[in-house]
Amino acid sequence: MSIERLQAIMAALRNPDGGCPWDREQTWGTIAPHTIEEAYELADAIERGDAAHVCDELGDLLFQVVFQARIAQEQGLFDFDAVAAGISDKLERRHPHVFGNVTVRSAAEQTAAWEAHKAAERRAAGGAAGALDGIALGLPALSRAAKLGRRAAGVRFDWTGAADVLVKVEEECTELRGALAASNPAAVEEELGDLLFSVAQLARHVGTDPEAALRSANAKFERRFRCMEALLAEQGRSPLDADPEELEALWARAKQELG
Repeated sequence: MSIERLQAIMAALRNPDGGCPWDREQTWGTIAPHTIEEAYELADAIERGDAAHVCDELGDLLFQVVFQARIAQEQGLFDFDAVAAGISDKLERRHPHVFGNVTVRSAAEQTAAWEAHKAAERRAAGGAAGALDGIALGLPALSRAAKLGRRAAGVRFDWTGAADVLVKVEEECTELRGALAASNPAAVEEELGDLLFSVAQLARHVGTDPEAALRSANAKFERRFRCMEALLAEQGRSPLDADPEELEALWARAKQELG
């Protein structure tokens, strides 16, 4: 099987006798940044709708799982089979409507049940039972903000709808203007953080992933900026050669051409 072949390749790479020097030196900690990077590259391929690259990036991400599991196996902690068995058990446990006799009527109902299962598992494992416990600190800040909001909403601490969150966003904008007017850098940073947190909650309420929304905005900005650069390059110039008014006009043209 392909997964067995991949595991054999990993074992060869880590083999002290004839393996790869770089692969042999790696630890959980040194590999973790690569795992995160591969996840982002997969998200980028999905965003672009590039099926060939999605397949390739899924392979890279799978290799990261095999790599981390191999390191654990060498230390006598667990192996890849334990990882696969663990996630299989967890999926069956958290989907009693599929693998048991529970009835779930909607995706929203399943989401609530999923969070309830996770909370019960944390309590059973002796972990803290707070609504916000277990949210990884390593998540991107916008994603973590949205997840904090979802958890709080699970115990009915939330706005009633997107319109109410938008009012909060506008309130935070006003407070940020005040901090800027007072030339208070610490207050500006705090109010900017509050604004970003509120925007993440607005995204959650309208059913949008804030990270995905920002990735799309980044891509749109990049397309338009590159178009503006190209228009200037036709004249043998760069943005540094143009005044702000001309740049604004070129930006408007790029928006019109690219949408």
